[in-house]
Amino acid sequence: MSVVFVTGGAGYVGSHTAMVLAAAGHDVVIYDNLSAGHAHTVDVLARHFPERSIRLIVGDIGDADAITDALRTSGASAVLHFAAKLSVGGSVADPLAYYRNNVTGTLTLLEAMTSAGIRRFVFSSTAATFGEPLQIPIDETHPQKPISPYGETKLAIERALPHVERTCGIRWVVLRYFNAAGADPSGLIGEAHDPEEHVIPLALRAAVGGPPLTVYGDDYQTDDGTCIRDYVHVTDLAEAHVAALRALDASAPSTAYNLGSGAGTSIRELLRTVERVTGRAVPHTVGPRRSGDPARLIASSARIRRELGWSPRFERLDDIVETSWRWETTRAPRPSDPRAPGRA
Repeated sequence: MSVVFVTGGAGYVGSHTAMVLAAAGHDVVIYDNLSAGHAHTVDVLARHFPERSIRLIVGDIGDADAITDALRTSGASAVLHFAAKLSVGGSVADPLAYYRNNVTGTLTLLEAMTSAGIRRFVFSSTAATFGEPLQIPIDETHPQKPISPYGETKLAIERALPHVERTCGIRWVVLRYFNAAGADPSGLIGEAHDPEEHVIPLALRAAVGGPPLTVYGDDYQTDDGTCIRDYVHVTDLAEAHVAALRALDASAPSTAYNLGSGAGTSIRELLRTVERVTGRAVPHTVGPRRSGDPARLIASSARIRRELGWSPRFERLDDIVETSWRWETTRAPRPSDPRAPGRA
């Protein structure tokens, strides 16, 4: 099998994808500045797959010399790119940081790939490129009109890729996923953002005595007034990246796919699911809407199901939440997160 270079591979979706890559027989070079990723996660993966080479290079995608050298010496034949800032609210508060990392940093990476002779690229994109949906579910033909700087930065790269392919020969697959959720079913790795912004881990922590969850807005035009989102398990997302890599290996044309379960869940429905899984109430308060949040985001994944044979294994939200609950109640402490002993 080949060597795959994974930017942001010490983070949430990136580390789960590295795990699936290793299980599929690939060696993995993880390139991460550790601003949101965790070196110990790479250590856990390396111990779990002793037959594979899984190594970490600490570096920033904005450092042209470092990323070019890392790519040239990696032996990699493809790049899976997860190294991005990803908060809608954060992008509204600090758009320059998002453009610097998500646009300038990615262009630097693509230039480095060209220099290193690597011509296959899987890009982690987002439903935020669509903005306010005109129809539900959202398929790949839906107009892309982002309403947040985060979505704009991802769309800027999507629009650049056909031009890069024409001049540099880099073939690509864009994967636009909706709401990543859950943790590795074995409990080996999981979600460990610091600070945490995702609703499921925040709801789980509220259920065990953490700060009450804030529900951002209950006046949307939905049945219960809260946002509706499409939750897709992180391992299913990882499998989609590996399927995209196989397609590029088979000389499939460059393209984009939407990734989701196809089912919409409101925040209040999600809280009831968390309460059902944990057997505990989820204390919460209602705050104002967040800028850049559409009322509904639900994917149509018909195209990737048809063309790549991908389908989510975790279709029930209860099962997704259960993997998160297992991770939250067993994971090991870290210096910034004192918890009861458990797994890494």
